[in-house]
Amino acid sequence: MKKVLLVAILVISFMSCKEEKKEKKAEVNPEYVALQKTASSMFGKLPEVADNPENKVTDEKVVLGKKLYFDNRLSKDNKQSCNSCHNLETYGVDNLSTSPGNDGGFGTRNSPTVFNAALHMAQFWDGREPDVEAQAGGPILNPVEMAMPSEKVVVERLSKIEEYNQLFSEAFPDEEQPINYKNIQNAIGAFERKLITPSRFDDFIAGDLDALSTIEKEGLQLFISTGCVACHSGNVLGGNIYQKFGIFDDYWKYTKSTKIDEGKFEVTKKEGDKYIFKSPSLRNIEKTYPYFHDGSVKDLKEAVTIMAKLQLNKELPENELDALVAFLNSLTGELPKNI
Repeated sequence: MKKVLLVAILVISFMSCKEEKKEKKAEVNPEYVALQKTASSMFGKLPEVADNPENKVTDEKVVLGKKLYFDNRLSKDNKQSCNSCHNLETYGVDNLSTSPGNDGGFGTRNSPTVFNAALHMAQFWDGREPDVEAQAGGPILNPVEMAMPSEKVVVERLSKIEEYNQLFSEAFPDEEQPINYKNIQNAIGAFERKLITPSRFDDFIAGDLDALSTIEKEGLQLFISTGCVACHSGNVLGGNIYQKFGIFDDYWKYTKSTKIDEGKFEVTKKEGDKYIFKSPSLRNIEKTYPYFHDGSVKDLKEAVTIMAKLQLNKELPENELDALVAFLNSLTGELPKNI
């Protein structure tokens, strides 16, 4: 009798579990399934490393690049490193509108984050350099930033350091004189190509419908339907298109910018490039304030409000702004270990 009772209990438990699983399966919202599929096709998977066929990422290059990234000796008076303006502990920025350089002067544009930057189509706000390797060489020689007088002086300084002689030889074993300016750029670039920050949004993209909260899913849906995705698509949600800042009005009327920056025009001198900037990635946007090319706005909700008005000619209600900001906060990723 006891055996029969035990079997009956087990059967009932098994059936209950089956019913519970069915119930859970039935609870899956088809709208969220559709949203996940749309987002997956629209944004795509975030890679672990941003590869460059012309600069293979090796462990030796990354070790060297990391040391160079944090080394103040790459600046004229040993005051500045790459990390000074692109602090890896604060999501690759210094949270200043513009950054101070070796001599105390400030740049004219906000220092963008280096995290995920290797996945952009080009570097700098005006896209004047094609990749992170080319970008890495600019600030070192920039008179306002790290202020080194020439490539030759940089190479001579590093050549006198025994540790660098060893590290460059290990990173570039086939070269007779591995310490050169191009290899400095390639090593820093290789290090930055590993600075990728996946977030809960990527878990959602991969199929975990519970990775985002209800309001974050609402924000994602609005992000797509409102038109934000026109400029902020791809796996880093931006960084892959140039766009005029201020399609429907002059941007400085809303940002209260102290200087009117003409964007790509300052490089190309083409009239059609006035106020054109590279659309920034929205990865880690919660942490990378202040916003826009001049760091003129500190609050993310205000920045979203301005973008909706200037780029889409829309005045969004409070509940939609809150949902969009919630979604953007879900893009805050995990910082790589041992940075």
